[in-house]
Amino acid sequence: MAEASEEGRIIQINIEEEMKTAYIDYSMSVIVSRALPDVRDGLKPVHRRILYDMSNELNLYSDKPHRKSARIVGDVLGKFHPHGDLSVYEAMVRMAQEWSLRYQLVDGQGNFGSVDGDGPAAMRYTEARMRKIADEVMADIDKDTVDFRPNFDETIPEPTVLPTKIPLLLVNGASGIAVGMATNMPPHNLSEVIDATCAYIDDRQVETSELLKYVKAPDFPTGGIIYGYEGVREAYETGRGRIVMRAKTEIEHTSTGRECIVVTEIPYMVNKAEMIRKIADLINDKKIEGIAYINDESDRSGMRIVMILKHDAVASVVLNNLFKLTPMQTSFPVNNIALVDGRPMLLTLRDLIRHFVEHRHDVVVRRTRYDLAQAEKRAHILEGLLIAVDHIDEVIRIIRGSQSPDAAKIALIERFSLTEVQAAAIIDMRLRALTGLERDKLKNEYDELCKQIAYYKEVLESEPLQMKIIKDELLEIKQKYGDERRTEIVLSAEEFNPEDFYADDEMVITIS
Repeated sequence: MAEASEEGRIIQINIEEEMKTAYIDYSMSVIVSRALPDVRDGLKPVHRRILYDMSNELNLYSDKPHRKSARIVGDVLGKFHPHGDLSVYEAMVRMAQEWSLRYQLVDGQGNFGSVDGDGPAAMRYTEARMRKIADEVMADIDKDTVDFRPNFDETIPEPTVLPTKIPLLLVNGASGIAVGMATNMPPHNLSEVIDATCAYIDDRQVETSELLKYVKAPDFPTGGIIYGYEGVREAYETGRGRIVMRAKTEIEHTSTGRECIVVTEIPYMVNKAEMIRKIADLINDKKIEGIAYINDESDRSGMRIVMILKHDAVASVVLNNLFKLTPMQTSFPVNNIALVDGRPMLLTLRDLIRHFVEHRHDVVVRRTRYDLAQAEKRAHILEGLLIAVDHIDEVIRIIRGSQSPDAAKIALIERFSLTEVQAAAIIDMRLRALTGLERDKLKNEYDELCKQIAYYKEVLESEPLQMKIIKDELLEIKQKYGDERRTEIVLSAEEFNPEDFYADDEMVITIS
């Protein structure tokens, strides 16, 4: 109902309806443009904007010098991301931390925090640029491979997705809390993910259970052990599951012959200093028996937490208590939710690979179309230049006899049936193009372009060829950046089959 008043129009609205629509709008905004990653490039808007700004606006590719972080953050805020400066800086810092991302995208210089939970230095003290692998994420963005939209004040276009050659969502994972839903995706090994993607390209009907032969389990940047496989299988086949992670430990002996437990790797996302504090508190409260002394001996060469045991303690019993009572064993609740066409969806391993391949296919087709258009444009100009070089005396006479460049252009078009673009190129041609060497150069470039044009047309007509290009590019990425697994997989006691403990020997059984 509406009624008129002296100030103007006052519209009466039911508060319940208003709250409902306002909250739905807010929650959709958080889901779509803040907290959840896009299934195609695996990035949230803030990460995408940081990488786009570092590459296209500030030219901070991996071969360029580092730039002040404050400069990068200010640029991202002013051009693309109208939120708090800390949200941008923290996102950038995380992309540079080797214990946070399996494959870092930002190369940081200065104090970027520590695995003990220390914060990074203020942005005015640190510097950054992109890592080599991030160049592959931005590759071909200038070839009309992705859609752009205006930024918040409609002054600059920004990409809606990046044309990444790397399946970022799988290799680096993601975590985010939206409204009414959250995402928590573990990182993986690049080589394994690429092998699985190639297997999918070879056979589109491949089942998730088959893909598990390639992607064995998540691969965390901090290493450690995945204990038990059932949760992993469930996560890959349904999109949800619980993965148990354990610290990697060794039993050593001190010079006096006492046993000690040495921790060399801890579970992903566990704060090392907090973990040690928790263990020390449990020892003081007598909840964990058998540890005489605990010390953090970690240094630049790696992690090393030493727990010296009492004389009568049994190492395996103490270790089991540590796993039970402290963050040395934690679980990673997998929840594979990502945006597919702007809508949040729960995804299996096969879905994640399928959506990435579809995105790459789209990028390759659009890139080839762009390259074809550029090649045809250049070939068209070269055709005009070759005509001019073959009739150079007449061309010079026409140009010298014309009152203005425009008149010369019209005369050339009429005489040689050229297009305007070709005539303009002939008028701009330098005298050195008349030498024999330059003419051969023009001819060779034209022949080369004709081959390229034929190839691009062949690619656009053949889907198998497009898929082969995607596969070849993935294998090249694997060769450049692939590495060994860091996280070990150990089956839990209940997952062992008792028959696995006996050798297959022939034997005679006599029954009396």
